[in-house]
Amino acid sequence: RVGDSINLVIPFQGKPRPKVTWTKEAEPVDPKQVNTRNSDTDTILFIRKSERKDSGKYEVHLQIENVEDRASITIQIVDLPGPPENVKITDVWGFNVALEWKPPKDNGNCEITGYTVQKADKKTMVGEWYTVYDQYRRTNSVVSDLIMGNEYVFRIYAINMVGLSPEPCFSKDSAYIQKTGIVYKPPSYKDPDFSEAPKFTHPLVNRSVIAGYNATLSCSVRGIPKPKVTWYKNKMDISNEAKYRMFSKQGVLTLEIRKPCPFDGGVYTCKAVNDSGEDIVDGGGGGVPNNFFLLIIVSILIEPLTASKGN
Repeated sequence: RVGDSINLVIPFQGKPRPKVTWTKEAEPVDPKQVNTRNSDTDTILFIRKSERKDSGKYEVHLQIENVEDRASITIQIVDLPGPPENVKITDVWGFNVALEWKPPKDNGNCEITGYTVQKADKKTMVGEWYTVYDQYRRTNSVVSDLIMGNEYVFRIYAINMVGLSPEPCFSKDSAYIQKTGIVYKPPSYKDPDFSEAPKFTHPLVNRSVIAGYNATLSCSVRGIPKPKVTWYKNKMDISNEAKYRMFSKQGVLTLEIRKPCPFDGGVYTCKAVNDSGEDIVDGGGGGVPNNFFLLIIVSILIEPLTASKGN
Protein backbone atom coordinates (compact mmCIF):
# COMPACT_ATOMS: atom_id res chain seq x y z
CA ARG A 1 0.00 0.00 0.00
CA VAL A 2 1.16 3.56 -0.66
CA GLY A 3 3.25 4.80 2.27
CA ASP A 4 4.25 1.35 3.50
CA SER A 5 7.91 0.30 3.64
CA ILE A 6 9.24 -2.57 1.53
CA ASN A 7 12.02 -4.85 2.81
CA LEU A 8 12.71 -7.66 0.35
CA VAL A 9 15.40 -10.27 1.25
CA ILE A 10 16.67 -12.61 -1.50
CA PRO A 11 19.04 -15.36 -0.22
CA PHE A 12 21.60 -16.97 -2.58
CA GLN A 13 24.65 -19.26 -2.64
CA GLY A 14 27.87 -18.96 -4.62
CA LYS A 15 31.65 -18.81 -4.32
CA PRO A 16 33.41 -16.63 -4.78
CA ARG A 17 30.95 -13.91 -3.80
CA PRO A 18 28.77 -13.14 -6.84
CA LYS A 19 28.26 -9.73 -8.34
CA VAL A 20 24.68 -8.55 -7.58
CA THR A 21 22.74 -6.16 -9.81
CA TRP A 22 19.14 -4.91 -9.30
CA THR A 23 16.99 -3.63 -12.18
CA LYS A 24 13.43 -2.39 -12.54
CA GLU A 25 11.74 -2.92 -15.88
CA ALA A 26 15.21 -3.73 -17.33
CA GLU A 27 16.61 -0.41 -16.07
CA PRO A 28 18.95 0.09 -13.08
CA VAL A 29 17.03 0.99 -9.92
CA ASP A 30 17.04 4.61 -8.76
CA PRO A 31 19.30 4.79 -5.67
CA LYS A 32 17.38 7.87 -4.46
CA GLN A 33 14.20 5.83 -4.13
CA VAL A 34 15.42 2.24 -3.74
CA ASN A 35 18.18 1.08 -1.40
CA THR A 36 20.01 -2.22 -1.89
CA ARG A 37 22.44 -4.04 0.40
CA ASN A 38 24.40 -7.16 -0.43
CA SER A 39 26.16 -9.79 1.71
CA ASP A 40 27.82 -13.15 1.06
CA THR A 41 24.51 -14.99 1.45
CA ASP A 42 21.70 -12.58 0.50
CA THR A 43 20.69 -9.31 -1.08
CA ILE A 44 18.14 -6.86 0.31
CA LEU A 45 15.95 -4.35 -1.55
CA PHE A 46 14.52 -1.65 0.73
CA ILE A 47 12.05 1.18 0.02
CA ARG A 48 11.40 3.37 3.06
CA LYS A 49 8.11 4.95 1.90
CA SER A 50 6.56 3.36 -1.15
CA GLU A 51 4.77 5.27 -3.88
CA ARG A 52 2.58 4.23 -6.79
CA LYS A 53 5.49 4.77 -9.19
CA ASP A 54 7.48 2.08 -7.35
CA SER A 55 5.20 -0.57 -8.83
CA GLY A 56 6.76 -2.80 -11.48
CA LYS A 57 8.89 -5.85 -12.20
CA TYR A 58 12.13 -6.02 -10.22
CA GLU A 59 14.93 -8.39 -11.19
CA VAL A 60 18.10 -9.38 -9.35
CA HIS A 61 21.06 -10.60 -11.43
CA LEU A 62 23.88 -12.72 -9.91
CA GLN A 63 27.13 -13.35 -11.81
CA ILE A 64 30.36 -15.28 -11.01
CA GLU A 65 32.70 -14.96 -13.95
CA ASN A 66 30.80 -16.59 -16.83
CA VAL A 67 28.08 -18.13 -14.66
CA GLU A 68 24.93 -16.13 -13.88
CA ASP A 69 21.46 -16.51 -12.43
CA ARG A 70 18.36 -14.32 -12.25
CA ALA A 71 15.26 -13.94 -10.08
CA SER A 72 12.34 -11.56 -10.61
CA ILE A 73 9.41 -10.29 -8.57
CA THR A 74 6.52 -7.98 -9.42
CA ILE A 75 5.64 -5.35 -6.81
CA GLN A 76 2.27 -3.62 -6.97
CA ILE A 77 1.78 -0.52 -4.80
CA VAL A 78 -1.96 -0.03 -4.24
CA ASP A 79 -3.98 2.94 -2.99
CA LEU A 80 -7.56 3.98 -2.34
CA PRO A 81 -9.60 4.37 -5.54
CA GLY A 82 -11.04 7.57 -6.93
CA PRO A 83 -14.80 8.25 -6.90
CA PRO A 84 -17.13 6.76 -9.52
CA GLU A 85 -18.17 9.01 -12.38
CA ASN A 86 -21.37 10.35 -13.90
CA VAL A 87 -24.00 9.10 -11.43
CA LYS A 88 -27.37 9.48 -13.18
CA ILE A 89 -31.02 8.90 -12.29
CA THR A 90 -32.38 6.98 -15.28
CA ASP A 91 -35.96 6.32 -14.14
CA VAL A 92 -38.44 7.03 -11.34
CA TRP A 93 -41.62 5.01 -10.84
CA GLY A 94 -43.80 4.31 -7.82
CA PHE A 95 -41.50 4.15 -4.79
CA ASN A 96 -38.42 3.21 -6.88
CA VAL A 97 -35.47 5.00 -8.50
CA ALA A 98 -33.08 3.51 -11.08
CA LEU A 99 -29.41 4.64 -10.93
CA GLU A 100 -26.49 4.25 -13.32
CA TRP A 101 -22.80 5.26 -13.08
CA LYS A 102 -19.33 4.64 -14.51
CA PRO A 103 -16.27 3.11 -12.78
CA PRO A 104 -13.63 5.53 -11.43
CA LYS A 105 -10.78 6.62 -13.66
CA ASP A 106 -8.32 5.84 -10.85
CA ASN A 107 -8.84 2.33 -9.52
CA GLY A 108 -6.02 2.67 -6.96
CA ASN A 109 -3.76 0.38 -9.02
CA CYS A 110 -5.94 -2.65 -8.29
CA GLU A 111 -9.33 -4.11 -9.15
CA ILE A 112 -12.54 -2.36 -8.07
CA THR A 113 -14.33 -4.90 -5.88
CA GLY A 114 -17.64 -3.07 -5.40
CA TYR A 115 -19.57 0.12 -4.67
CA THR A 116 -21.43 1.63 -1.73
CA VAL A 117 -24.77 3.26 -2.69
CA GLN A 118 -26.32 5.78 -0.30
CA LYS A 119 -29.50 7.86 -0.29
CA ALA A 120 -30.66 11.00 1.55
CA ASP A 121 -33.73 13.19 1.76
CA LYS A 122 -32.81 16.43 0.01
CA LYS A 123 -34.13 18.48 2.94
CA THR A 124 -31.87 16.73 5.50
CA MET A 125 -28.99 15.46 3.34
CA VAL A 126 -26.28 16.92 5.62
CA GLY A 127 -25.30 14.06 7.94
CA GLU A 128 -28.41 12.03 7.14
CA TRP A 129 -27.12 9.56 4.55
CA TYR A 130 -28.33 5.96 4.62
CA THR A 131 -26.55 3.02 2.97
CA VAL A 132 -28.76 1.16 0.50
CA TYR A 133 -26.14 -1.27 -0.88
CA ASP A 134 -22.62 -2.16 0.27
CA GLN A 135 -20.03 -4.09 -1.76
CA TYR A 136 -22.41 -3.83 -4.72
CA ARG A 137 -20.57 -5.07 -7.81
CA ARG A 138 -22.60 -3.74 -10.76
CA THR A 139 -22.65 -0.17 -12.13
CA ASN A 140 -26.45 0.17 -12.03
CA SER A 141 -29.02 -0.41 -9.31
CA VAL A 142 -32.63 0.16 -8.26
CA VAL A 143 -33.31 1.87 -4.92
CA SER A 144 -36.71 0.81 -3.56
CA ASP A 145 -39.02 1.48 -0.59
CA LEU A 146 -38.72 5.26 -0.86
CA ILE A 147 -41.21 7.47 0.98
CA MET A 148 -44.01 9.13 -0.95
CA GLY A 149 -43.73 12.92 -1.02
CA ASN A 150 -39.95 13.03 -0.34
CA GLU A 151 -37.24 14.21 -2.73
CA TYR A 152 -34.06 12.10 -2.77
CA VAL A 153 -30.42 12.55 -3.81
CA PHE A 154 -27.81 9.79 -4.09
CA ARG A 155 -24.05 9.32 -3.75
CA ILE A 156 -21.78 6.38 -4.56
CA TYR A 157 -18.33 5.33 -3.29
CA ALA A 158 -15.92 2.97 -5.08
CA ILE A 159 -14.26 0.11 -3.15
CA ASN A 160 -11.04 -1.82 -3.81
CA MET A 161 -8.83 -4.08 -1.67
CA VAL A 162 -7.50 -1.03 0.20
CA GLY A 163 -10.87 0.45 1.11
CA LEU A 164 -13.48 3.08 0.28
CA SER A 165 -12.77 5.98 -2.05
CA PRO A 166 -12.09 9.17 -0.04
CA GLU A 167 -14.78 11.08 -1.93
CA PRO A 168 -18.14 9.95 -3.36
CA CYS A 169 -19.78 10.93 -6.61
CA PHE A 170 -23.17 12.66 -6.20
CA SER A 171 -26.15 12.39 -8.51
CA LYS A 172 -26.61 15.61 -10.47
CA ASP A 173 -30.40 15.45 -10.26
CA SER A 174 -32.84 14.55 -7.51
CA ALA A 175 -35.79 12.15 -7.60
CA TYR A 176 -39.21 13.22 -6.28
CA ILE A 177 -41.58 10.44 -5.23
CA GLN A 178 -45.02 11.60 -6.34
CA LYS A 179 -47.84 11.65 -3.80
CA THR A 180 -50.31 10.82 -6.54
CA GLY A 181 -48.63 7.52 -7.25
CA ILE A 182 -51.47 5.67 -5.53
CA VAL A 183 -55.13 6.51 -6.12
CA TYR A 184 -57.61 4.73 -3.90
CA LYS A 185 -60.62 3.44 -5.79
CA PRO A 186 -63.36 2.48 -3.36
CA PRO A 187 -65.49 -0.51 -4.32
CA SER A 188 -68.76 0.36 -5.96
CA TYR A 189 -71.99 -0.77 -4.38
CA LYS A 190 -75.50 -0.50 -5.74
CA ASP A 191 -77.58 1.56 -3.36
CA PRO A 192 -80.74 -0.28 -2.25
CA ASP A 193 -84.00 1.27 -3.41
CA PHE A 194 -86.14 2.15 -0.40
CA SER A 195 -88.53 4.37 -2.34
CA GLU A 196 -92.24 3.95 -1.61
CA ALA A 197 -95.29 5.64 -3.09
CA PRO A 198 -97.39 7.71 -0.65
CA LYS A 199 -100.15 5.89 1.19
CA PHE A 200 -102.54 7.31 3.73
CA THR A 201 -102.64 5.12 6.82
CA HIS A 202 -105.33 7.08 8.67
CA PRO A 203 -108.08 8.86 6.70
CA LEU A 204 -110.02 12.01 7.38
CA VAL A 205 -113.42 11.56 9.01
CA ASN A 206 -116.53 13.72 8.73
CA ARG A 207 -117.03 16.05 11.63
CA SER A 208 -118.89 19.13 12.81
CA VAL A 209 -117.32 22.14 14.50
CA ILE A 210 -118.67 25.23 16.18
CA ALA A 211 -118.29 28.54 14.39
CA GLY A 212 -115.78 30.92 15.94
CA TYR A 213 -113.60 28.21 17.55
CA ASN A 214 -110.38 27.00 15.90
CA ALA A 215 -110.79 23.56 14.34
CA THR A 216 -108.20 20.95 13.27
CA LEU A 217 -108.41 18.13 10.74
CA SER A 218 -105.89 15.25 10.90
CA CYS A 219 -104.77 12.26 8.86
CA SER A 220 -101.51 10.29 8.49
CA VAL A 221 -99.42 9.28 5.48
CA ARG A 222 -96.22 7.36 4.77
CA GLY A 223 -93.90 7.39 1.76
CA ILE A 224 -90.19 7.50 0.76
CA PRO A 225 -88.98 10.06 -0.10
CA LYS A 226 -91.09 12.33 2.08
CA PRO A 227 -94.16 13.24 0.01
CA LYS A 228 -95.28 16.77 -0.76
CA VAL A 229 -98.67 17.42 0.85
CA THR A 230 -101.40 19.68 -0.56
CA TRP A 231 -104.72 20.50 1.08
CA TYR A 232 -107.87 21.25 -0.92
CA LYS A 233 -111.30 22.67 -0.11
CA ASN A 234 -113.98 21.87 -2.64
CA LYS A 235 -111.12 20.86 -5.04
CA MET A 236 -109.45 24.29 -4.65
CA ASP A 237 -105.86 24.53 -3.39
CA ILE A 238 -105.79 26.33 -0.04
CA SER A 239 -102.01 26.13 0.56
CA ASN A 240 -101.56 29.90 0.34
CA GLU A 241 -104.70 30.88 2.24
CA ALA A 242 -103.94 32.87 5.41
CA LYS A 243 -106.92 31.37 7.19
CA TYR A 244 -105.34 27.90 7.18
CA ARG A 245 -102.19 26.52 8.78
CA MET A 246 -100.70 23.16 7.77
CA PHE A 247 -98.48 20.99 10.00
CA SER A 248 -96.59 17.77 9.38
CA LYS A 249 -94.83 15.77 12.09
CA GLN A 250 -93.59 12.21 11.59
CA GLY A 251 -96.23 11.50 8.97
CA VAL A 252 -99.17 13.03 10.87
CA LEU A 253 -100.77 15.81 8.79
CA THR A 254 -102.84 18.51 10.45
CA LEU A 255 -104.88 21.33 8.94
CA GLU A 256 -105.88 24.12 11.31
CA ILE A 257 -108.84 26.36 10.42
CA ARG A 258 -108.76 29.62 12.29
CA LYS A 259 -112.15 30.68 13.70
CA PRO A 260 -114.30 28.99 11.05
CA CYS A 261 -117.56 30.50 9.84
CA PRO A 262 -120.39 28.94 7.83
CA PHE A 263 -118.53 29.84 4.64
CA ASP A 264 -115.70 27.43 5.67
CA GLY A 265 -117.95 24.40 5.52
CA GLY A 266 -117.40 22.09 2.58
CA VAL A 267 -115.44 19.10 1.23
CA TYR A 268 -111.76 18.93 2.32
CA THR A 269 -109.23 16.55 0.75
CA CYS A 270 -105.52 15.92 1.27
CA LYS A 271 -103.15 14.84 -1.51
CA ALA A 272 -99.61 13.42 -1.05
CA VAL A 273 -97.13 13.17 -3.98
CA ASN A 274 -93.51 11.94 -4.36
CA ASP A 275 -91.36 10.52 -7.18
CA SER A 276 -92.87 7.06 -6.74
CA GLY A 277 -96.53 8.06 -7.00
CA GLU A 278 -99.38 9.85 -5.24
CA ASP A 279 -102.37 9.21 -3.00
CA ILE A 280 -105.47 11.08 -1.87
CA VAL A 281 -106.85 10.62 1.59
CA ASP A 282 -109.25 7.67 1.65
CA GLY A 283 -111.70 7.97 4.52
CA GLY A 284 -113.49 4.74 3.75
CA GLY A 285 -110.36 2.60 3.48
CA GLY A 286 -111.70 0.85 0.40
CA GLY A 287 -109.57 2.49 -2.27
CA VAL A 288 -112.23 5.01 -3.33
CA PRO A 289 -111.59 8.57 -2.10
CA ASN A 290 -114.00 9.42 0.67
CA ASN A 291 -113.83 13.19 0.75
CA PHE A 292 -114.08 14.77 4.15
CA PHE A 293 -117.10 16.99 4.80
CA LEU A 294 -116.93 19.73 7.38
CA LEU A 295 -120.17 21.06 8.79
CA ILE A 296 -120.04 24.38 10.59
CA ILE A 297 -122.58 24.74 13.39
CA VAL A 298 -123.53 28.30 14.19
CA SER A 299 -124.39 28.87 17.83
CA ILE A 300 -127.10 31.52 18.32
CA LEU A 301 -127.79 32.91 21.79
CA ILE A 302 -131.28 34.37 22.27
CA GLU A 303 -131.79 36.53 25.37
CA PRO A 304 -135.40 37.16 26.59
CA LEU A 305 -136.57 40.75 26.84
CA THR A 306 -136.70 42.02 30.41
CA ALA A 307 -139.71 44.13 31.37
CA SER A 308 -138.93 47.64 32.43
CA LYS A 309 -139.38 48.48 36.07
CA GLY A 310 -142.75 49.90 36.80
CA ASN A 311 -144.49 48.04 33.93
